[in-house]
Amino acid sequence: MTADTTLTARGLLLDMDSTLVNSEAVVEHLWRGWAATHGLPIEDVLAVAHGRQGWATMAQLLPDRDVALNLADNARMLAEETRIVEGVVPIAGAPAFMAALTHLPHALVTSANSALTTVRMDAAGLPIPAIRITAESVNVSKPDPEGFLKAAAELGLPAEDCLVFEDSEAGIAAGKAAGMRVVGVGPRAGAFSPAAHVHDLTHIRIEERPGGVIAVHIRN
Repeated sequence: MTADTTLTARGLLLDMDSTLVNSEAVVEHLWRGWAATHGLPIEDVLAVAHGRQGWATMAQLLPDRDVALNLADNARMLAEETRIVEGVVPIAGAPAFMAALTHLPHALVTSANSALTTVRMDAAGLPIPAIRITAESVNVSKPDPEGFLKAAAELGLPAEDCLVFEDSEAGIAAGKAAGMRVVGVGPRAGAFSPAAHVHDLTHIRIEERPGGVIAVHIRN
């Protein structure tokens, strides 16, 4: 969207990587190694890797590969990701954005597991929401809406009262499939028709209104 706009909701559901935390260098480094091992162009891998759990990306790219091998590779990559914090920083505007949500209903919905979520949010200096849906919380990966629907249920809100913040095709598709509006964050997001799009979180202002309404002011 090019014009300034305001969206209202009663709960905000937040992706982590590339939405709140810039971990792109780490993610791309690890996927480059995996792509080289399997003779795949890195461009093809990164086109589907963002937003999904690792095993789901592998299944998308190598549909005939044994699931157990994907899960084993995923576990190894998660362990390595958890050790690497160099270069992990907050997305511009994320600290102020999270501070504005302190007393408002919100949840983290990430494809990372719990350990990686803690490491990355801590490395970026961001608070971890009391409600967080991680890889261990769901049976399927984004673009399935399970994670967002679980987060809404834990907040005690219907899906239509929640607003999602996402950066990736898989994440935006998951939010839409959950019946939620999506604010796309970052350069990738605009291509996937979110309800609104911002370059980073410096373009977002949060206002608490009476009756439990959260106004999200979006400046372009």
